[in-house]
Amino acid sequence: MIIDIQNVSWDRNQIQILQNINWQVNEGEHWCLLGLNGSGKTTLLNMINGYIWPTEGSMAVLGKTFGEFDLRELRKNIGWVSTSLQQKLYGSETAIKIVLSGKFATIGLYDQTDTEDMKRAEALMKALGCTALMERTYDTMSQGERQRVLIARALMASPKLLILDEPCTGLDVFAREQLLQMVAAVAAEKNAPTIIYVTHHVEEILPVFTKTLLIKDGQVFAADETKDVLTSTLMSDFFEVPVDIQSRDGRNWLSVKGDLWN
Repeated sequence: MIIDIQNVSWDRNQIQILQNINWQVNEGEHWCLLGLNGSGKTTLLNMINGYIWPTEGSMAVLGKTFGEFDLRELRKNIGWVSTSLQQKLYGSETAIKIVLSGKFATIGLYDQTDTEDMKRAEALMKALGCTALMERTYDTMSQGERQRVLIARALMASPKLLILDEPCTGLDVFAREQLLQMVAAVAAEKNAPTIIYVTHHVEEILPVFTKTLLIKDGQVFAADETKDVLTSTLMSDFFEVPVDIQSRDGRNWLSVKGDLWN
């Protein structure tokens, strides 16, 4: 099992941020984690990565139970792309060094690399369409270019779990679709990592994400097959607003019905 979360809650300053979370992700599954801002998505991701610990309940990631394993070693098997990670990177670092640093799960490249590491980094950048960026510094890249480099970095250590935390934030519609096609290609590869794709936009849920977890107010609202979750009735209950879900070309598109001002 890739993720096994049982009866997990997390409190901060006597406020319960996560409440009685139960979620299991099996090897080979690709999940979408969907929730509005403030729903608890980021807290849950930080917990999966071992940056915060449950106040109650038990957690195991990649078969390693929290409290029984060095979480620094665990993180080397988790690829993570997030806005918070972007903010930590050095603007003067070149793209190739950023990708290479993914082998060690470090911010900045401090460890020795070899020829095989360089070959893998170059191959990943080529596969993700960013070969031309190798010697470019991070602060000169567009948002879409940065995301491609960060995905290459996340794949550098051949992770068993890849977490993409709102990777389309800040992208225009064309850059978004290009990135989504890239994600679909990664998921389709042989021996692909289990992917958790985090968003609050229904239209970003690709067909490859056959499972969806809805999180609301720090609680699991639903966790099931995507086709059973993304229905007009269930999503209207989830958003507490009448919405209509239409399927087109394997993707789902949401429209709001009625007046949001009343």
